[in-house]
Formats: sequence, structure tokens, C-alpha cells
Amino acid sequence: MSSLLQGVNLYLIGMMGVGKTTVGRLLAKELGYGFVDTDNVIAQLTGKSINELFAQEGEAKFRQLESAVLSQVCAFTKLTIATGGGIVLRQENWGYLHHGLIVWLDTPVKIIYSRLTEDTTRPLLQDVDPQGKLRSLLEQRTPLYSQADLRITEREGDTPEDIAKRVLQAIPSVLKPQVSH
Repeated sequence: MSSLLQGVNLYLIGMMGVGKTTVGRLLAKELGYGFVDTDNVIAQLTGKSINELFAQEGEAKFRQLESAVLSQVCAFTKLTIATGGGIVLRQENWGYLHHGLIVWLDTPVKIIYSRLTEDTTRPLLQDVDPQGKLRSLLEQRTPLYSQADLRITEREGDTPEDIAKRVLQAIPSVLKPQVSH
């Protein structure tokens, strides 16, 4: 599989709570790739949690940092990169994402909500109606997410390992083996 990928980065996109970090780590291990979580890089760079950044600097500043991190990361190869759920909102980010293979982890709102019910670290869900907020964010972002090279739809009962396996099985459908002349 990694010979088919030829070092091309794998970018995981999708809503918060779909498992980009967990699945990303599994894929990296399977491919012999490094793993990067853009949110973690931002937190390390700023010394603040994503929540603190949103509260103190605002979403626009966070999105700016996210783009800067993405621009640096795409210079490397052999990485699996878990991105923030809103990374698709900025047009410039697509230029970076298209350096690699973009995988949309598509998970139904019901499943996301059940995962995030107890999670207080999600700045965009500090809302009176988190499930409604998730639904509207997903509606807003679906046309963007659907520009991914691969869409892997999670089903009830899927484990992160199941999702990772389905990503690996789907990669050959979008990558043509390089023919050497």
C-alpha cells in the first residue's frame, strides 16, 4: 500500500468527533507514516488549548493559525494528518490539502453527538442545542467535505479499526499505480 501511495500524505477531514485522530494514528501505523494532528500542533505552538484560543483570540485567529500549520505540514511526505473540522472553510487550505490524498470521515450526527455529549473541550459546541449546532455545521460543511478524494461513511457499530481498514481498502480506487517507462 505505501508503495502505491509513494509518500503522498493522507489528510483526514470531517466533523469534530468523527475519529480523525484515532483513525489517523491507526492509518499512520499501518502505512509506516508519521502522524500529525493539526489541533495538537496549534496547542503546542501557542501553549493554549483550542478552547482557550477560541475564547481569547476568536475563531478567525484560530483559522489563521490552522492554515499556517497546514502550509508547513504539506511540505513533508509520508504523513497521516488529522485536521480540524473547520479546516475546509478556508479556500487557501484546499491548495495545501490537494498536495495529498483527502479522506472525508463522514459520520452521522447522532453518532458524533453521542461521542461528544460529555466533551467540554469543543468550543463550537458550547451551545444550548449542541445536536442542532452539529447538524447545522455539517450542513454548512458537507459541500466542502464532499470535495475529498475519498468519502468513508461510518456505520453504527464501526470501530476505528474498521474505518481505518475501509480507508486502506479504498485508497487504490483513487490512486493509479505509477507505470515506469
